Amino acid sequence: MKTGSLTITGAQVWDGSGFSPRDVRIVDGVVVDDDTALAAESEEVDGTGGWLIPGLIDAHFHAYATSMDGFENERGPLSFAAINGAKRLTAALHRGFTTVRDVAGGDIGLARAIDADLFPSPRYHFTGPALSQTGGHGDPRAAHVDVCFAHGHMCEIADGVDALRLAVRDRFRTGAHAIKVMASGGVFSLTDPIRNPQYSSEELCAVVDEAQRRGSYVAAHAYSVEAVRHAIENGIRSIEHGNLIDRATAGRMAELGAFLVPTLAAYDAMDRRGAQIGLNATSLAKNSEVLSKGQDAVRLAHEAGVRVGFGTDLMGDLEDDQLCGIRLQIEASGAAATLNSMTAVNGELIGDLALGHLGAGAYGDAVLLSADPISDPRVLWDPSARRMVVHGGRVLG
Repeated sequence: MKTGSLTITGAQVWDGSGFSPRDVRIVDGVVVDDDTALAAESEEVDGTGGWLIPGLIDAHFHAYATSMDGFENERGPLSFAAINGAKRLTAALHRGFTTVRDVAGGDIGLARAIDADLFPSPRYHFTGPALSQTGGHGDPRAAHVDVCFAHGHMCEIADGVDALRLAVRDRFRTGAHAIKVMASGGVFSLTDPIRNPQYSSEELCAVVDEAQRRGSYVAAHAYSVEAVRHAIENGIRSIEHGNLIDRATAGRMAELGAFLVPTLAAYDAMDRRGAQIGLNATSLAKNSEVLSKGQDAVRLAHEAGVRVGFGTDLMGDLEDDQLCGIRLQIEASGAAATLNSMTAVNGELIGDLALGHLGAGAYGDAVLLSADPISDPRVLWDPSARRMVVHGGRVLG
């Protein structure tokens, strides 16, 4: 990506626990110490009266989720999915999300286009298609549909230890950052009860073993107590959703060092807009089961000491509700905790020490807000609130 050199003066800067005034200097896209020489072409922005936060991170994004129909997402033209995905990524960047983790989709072609600066995009970490058992959350077939399905743009069917090892190895061969598995039923799929654990212990352990030996980790779609416990006891590091966990399960997640990535925006958006844009009746009914529990799960996780990240998981036309997820998570855990979830915690989850802060060595990604987001959190999620986005030391136009 193209980088720039920039000094932001006079702003109140977030340090993970509060704001204090200081200048932030970025040289060639990286935050530097005050005594580092500035580049000759360095710009200066007067941030007086503003509040500067690190660039936001959406840890559950889907570039290729172009539709509310599973088969359309999986088997529609990849060229359309990629062009549409580029548009979704650019929109996310302009909202202040300077990094995204695509868990279920993305590929090396889209990543190469981003690296080549073919379109404006957040920093992009992808898992490739998520792995699902036959009849699991990643299987888009209704029970009465008699067609073959092995893989698509967002999900792949892989049953058995050997098939899973091969699939994981191929993910890493083609540039994946991490691995995603479907470890319970879900809202969007048609034939799997939400609460049932998916994949056997042997299968999950094989996936985790392959990922860990590659220096990576596994993220798991999981909702229920049974599914979350099954996942974390078999080495899963990142629980996606987790709406139906209880206090004891949250405690066990903390003991094992697992992260929770809530995706509150998705359920709210599907509840308000799903029927209008054609979401099927099965998914609408499933959504009602988890809708009210997501914020409870966030509270339980924080109380237990779980590292709570932030994600949105928005499909199709719902992607413009990305900022609504911030409001919903603030309602559950407060503005300061949510701001840390979207920055430092998600940076730790992704495993890049240059993400999620504005100290020396950090990427020059930041958002300059017009009000204090702790006392006036609306400035984080209100699309009409004035904000300036900096990506790699360059101010977005």
